[in-house]
Amino acid sequence: MAKNKKAPSNTIANNKKARFDFFIEEDFEAGLALEGWEVKSMRAGRVQLTESYITVHNGELYLFGAHISPLLSASTHITPNPIRNRKLLLKRLEISRLIDQVDRDGYTIAPLTLYWVRGRAKLKIGLAKGKKQHDKRANIKERDWKRDQQRLMKGG
Repeated sequence: MAKNKKAPSNTIANNKKARFDFFIEEDFEAGLALEGWEVKSMRAGRVQLTESYITVHNGELYLFGAHISPLLSASTHITPNPIRNRKLLLKRLEISRLIDQVDRDGYTIAPLTLYWVRGRAKLKIGLAKGKKQHDKRANIKERDWKRDQQRLMKGG
């Protein structure tokens, strides 16, 4: 899959911290098992992915720590849990390949972007390797240099 691909215009939430903390080797598109109130909250843009992560449990992938704030108009017969674990929906081959990479090669799976595809919520997840502190510093220097270049080009 392509690296540094722009997020779709129908983006719900981005996890910028994941790209800062990890080298993303490959990305996948996963569906989410959601409840009705969660979909309504997503449509209102009340989602946060920054502290979320993906774990493997009984051969399945789950999204932990994603915060979906319930709307005030949520139904009275349910009790919404904003940080419940949500099951990811992928093909069996993709799941087994991801699990193998995580177990053998020391990779991790990071949630990257939450977006809509034909009315369904999709989560872009990335097979990732952790960055060391010096890699993060290099990213910060490069970002600052690009910003300074833009300022110099505008002014001159």
